[in-house]
Amino acid sequence: MLKKNDQKLANILLENQVLTQEQLEQAEHERASTGEDLATILIRRGFARVDEVLRCVAEQLELPYIDLADYSIDPEALALLPKEVAYKCNAIPIFRIGNVLTVAMSDPGDVSVIDTLRRTTKLEIEPVISSPEEIRDALEQHYGPQAVLDDSIDEMIQKIQDEQPEEKEEETEKLKQIAEDAPVIKLVNLIIEQAIRDGASDIHINPDEDSLRVRYRIDGILHEAFSPPKNLQAAITSRIKILAELDIAETRAPQDGRFQASFEGKTVDLRVSTLPTVYGENIVMRILDKSSLMLNLEDLGLGDAMFKRLRSILSSSYGIILVTGPTGSGKTTTLYSCLNSMNTPDKNIITVEDPVEYRLKLIRQSQVNPKAGMTFASGLRAILRQDPDIIMVGEIRDSETAKIAVEAALTGHLVLSTLHTNDAPGAITRLIEMGVEPFLVASATIGIIAQRLVRRICPKCKKAFTPPREYLLDLGFNPEKRNWVFYKGEGCNNCKGTGYKGRAGIYEIMTVDEDIRALCLRNASGDEIKKAAVKHGMRTLRQDGFLKALRGITTIEEVIRVTNVDG
Repeated sequence: MLKKNDQKLANILLENQVLTQEQLEQAEHERASTGEDLATILIRRGFARVDEVLRCVAEQLELPYIDLADYSIDPEALALLPKEVAYKCNAIPIFRIGNVLTVAMSDPGDVSVIDTLRRTTKLEIEPVISSPEEIRDALEQHYGPQAVLDDSIDEMIQKIQDEQPEEKEEETEKLKQIAEDAPVIKLVNLIIEQAIRDGASDIHINPDEDSLRVRYRIDGILHEAFSPPKNLQAAITSRIKILAELDIAETRAPQDGRFQASFEGKTVDLRVSTLPTVYGENIVMRILDKSSLMLNLEDLGLGDAMFKRLRSILSSSYGIILVTGPTGSGKTTTLYSCLNSMNTPDKNIITVEDPVEYRLKLIRQSQVNPKAGMTFASGLRAILRQDPDIIMVGEIRDSETAKIAVEAALTGHLVLSTLHTNDAPGAITRLIEMGVEPFLVASATIGIIAQRLVRRICPKCKKAFTPPREYLLDLGFNPEKRNWVFYKGEGCNNCKGTGYKGRAGIYEIMTVDEDIRALCLRNASGDEIKKAAVKHGMRTLRQDGFLKALRGITTIEEVIRVTNVDG
C-alpha cells in the first residue's frame, strides 16, 4: 500500500465515513510502533475493506478507480505486456492511446513497478487503481493461470536421477544437497506462493504408490493443484523439512515444525506436519496469514441477538467459556477475537496453546511441549501461579485438564477453551463424561459457543432463485407462509467456477442459566439440555445457517453439508 500523504488519506476516509475517529486513532497508534502505512493497518485490522481504502487512495492521488470485473480490457493492450511480467508486477494493461499505456495497479506509488512496465513496453505508463484480487482474477482470465511448473522441472528431474544416493550412509547428505539446489528451492517456493495466491488454508503433499499429488484446501474444500513426478518426492519433502528445521533423516516418526515465507510484501507463517505412510511421508502445511486474521467480535458475523449474548458472557469476571466444533471450524479465530475484546493493560491474560498460531500483543502465550513436560494440564497449573485474570487453554483433551480448568473457573478466573463436540449442549455432557462432577460443571460453566464455517456465495455470480415446493417441504419450510427466495453462485472466474468465494461462520450460543444448571445436576442428556436452551432463546447452528442462506450469504446445501444434524 501507499506510504505518503497518510494524513490526507485519513481525512478522505473520515469524510467518506469509511472509518471512525476512534478507529483512526487506534491505527495511528499501531503505525507508530510497527512503521506500517495507514492503508495496510486499516485493512489488516478489518476497519475497512480493500476496495473502500483503494477508492479513497484513488481520490487522494486524483487517479481513477477501475472495477475490473465490469471493465472490457483491450486485447491489443494485453499483447504489449508479457504474461510473466504482468504476474510479477501484479498489473494488467487495459488500453493504449498513442504512446501511453493505461495499466491497472493496486499500488501506483511503486516506482520500480512502473519503471519495469515502461522498460518492457517502451511506452509511457498511466496508472489506474484496482484491488489486488480483481487484478489477479483479470490476469488469470486474460493471460491464463500462472504456471506453477516451468522449464526448470526437466532440469530438476534429470538432476535428481543423476544424483540418487547409492549407499545408505550417504543418503541423508545427498538429500540435503539436492534439497538445497536452486530448481528444488524454486519448485517448493512456487507451490507455497500459488497456495497463498489462491487463498488456501492448507497445502497437502500426498504420496501414492507411483505418483505424488499437491492439493490445496480452499474455503474448506480440497482441490488438486498438480502432480509432480514421483521421483521428486524425496527432494520436495527434504526441502520442506529443512525449511521447518526438521530431521530429514527421520522418516519413520511424525514431526512438527514451522517456518515463515514472504509473499507480495507480507509475511505468512507455515505450520508443517509430517506423517509416515506406506508410500512415503505425507506433508500438510497450514498457512497462517496474520493479515487475514479477524480480531474484532463485530467481524464474526454473529447478528445482533447473538452478539449481545456473547458480550454478556464475556463480561463475567469468572467461569468457563467453551468454543466447540470440529477441526477447521474457526474456533481459534473466535477465541482470539474474544481475548482481543478483553485485552486491556489492566488485565493479565495468559494462554497455553498447541501450537501458538498467532502472536497477540500484551498477552502472554505459552506453547505445549510434552517432551519437556509442558502439557495443557501442567501449563495450566503453572499459569495459576502467575496471577492471571483471564486464562485461555487451547483445548481440553483429557480429564486432568478439564478438572483443573473447572477448578480455575471456580476460584475467580475467567477461563476460555475449546472442546470437540457437535453442538453447544453436548459440551456439558462431554465434561461430565470426562470425569468432572456434574455440580462443578453446573457451577463453573457460563456459556458455550458452537460453530461451523460455511462457504460464502461468490458476490460476482450470485443469483436469486425460488426453490420448488417439494424442496421447501423437505427442508421444513411452509411454502404458503411467504415467497421464499434463496441464492446461489452460478460459477465465474472470480470463484474459479465453484460458485463460492470465502467463508463465513454460523453459530449457536448457549448461556448456562438456572434451568440448564438443574439439568446438569441430574445428569440430563444432551437432547434435554438442547430443548431447554432453545426454549430460552438459543438459535441452533442449522437455524442460524438457514437465516444466513435467506440473507444471501451462503446456500442451503452448504448449511446442510456442515451441520449434518437436525436443526
